[in-house]
Amino acid sequence: MPQPIKIAIAGALGRMGRQMAEVVEADSRLALVARFHRSDASGAGLVGRDEALAVADVVIDFTAPAASASLARVCAERGGPALVIGSTGFDAAELAVIADASKVVPIVRSGSFSLGLNMLIGLVEQAARALDPEDWDIEIFEAHHRHKVDAPSGTALMLGEAAAKGCGVDIDVVAVRSRDGMIGARRPGDIGFAVIRGGSIVGDHSVSFCAEGETVTLSHSAGDRGMFAHGAVAAALFVMGRSPGEYDMLDVLGLGKHEQLASSAVERTAQPANNSLLIRKV
Repeated sequence: MPQPIKIAIAGALGRMGRQMAEVVEADSRLALVARFHRSDASGAGLVGRDEALAVADVVIDFTAPAASASLARVCAERGGPALVIGSTGFDAAELAVIADASKVVPIVRSGSFSLGLNMLIGLVEQAARALDPEDWDIEIFEAHHRHKVDAPSGTALMLGEAAAKGCGVDIDVVAVRSRDGMIGARRPGDIGFAVIRGGSIVGDHSVSFCAEGETVTLSHSAGDRGMFAHGAVAAALFVMGRSPGEYDMLDVLGLGKHEQLASSAVERTAQPANNSLLIRKV
């Protein structure tokens, strides 16, 4: 029987860190060998970052952009371990650090570790490719709990990038992230974002294609964070032993290109009850 993959968890005292620890400890393919948090944090079972990196095969990191970029740089300097990064809200400089680190160690980075959301991304790209942006306005909505610090969410940005790719445009040119005051009529081709923060909402995302007389909405609702933790476990199993490079959940799922998502998803007949995908036309 193969030896369990040794997992260290960054941000161990956070919401996702605690959830990840439970899921890792319940999986016989994995061994939780270290938990660490910020250098000024204390708690039972916590170790320092360097001690954790010395014993782990893979580090699972759901912390913050600056911390994730720093961790990636340190892992690259050490020549390992591999990384699974679920933080969102990176700036260009932080993404560049992670890209450089991935030349030395394998890294899976994604704005979402949910199968349903990754399928939604593929469907959005297909719809955007099929519907003329001069006739169909694209609006992205997302809602999360009150503790989330970045907006729009990483997943909402992924959905925007998928829509822009389908339309053949640059998301940075067409994205409208806020509206306030007398802004004038909507420009054809814009991709709008709307955000809600409140309560304990785990994560809701939808993309609406709005034309004269009809609207098509693709949406996903998350019931609990367990699905993200299970997705991160799949990413850890995938990244172990991989060549250096920056991978995403499409690689983990064996889907490769976005265009393959819809057909691959049809073959998956069983979906978790807390990970629902809704397609509706109103």
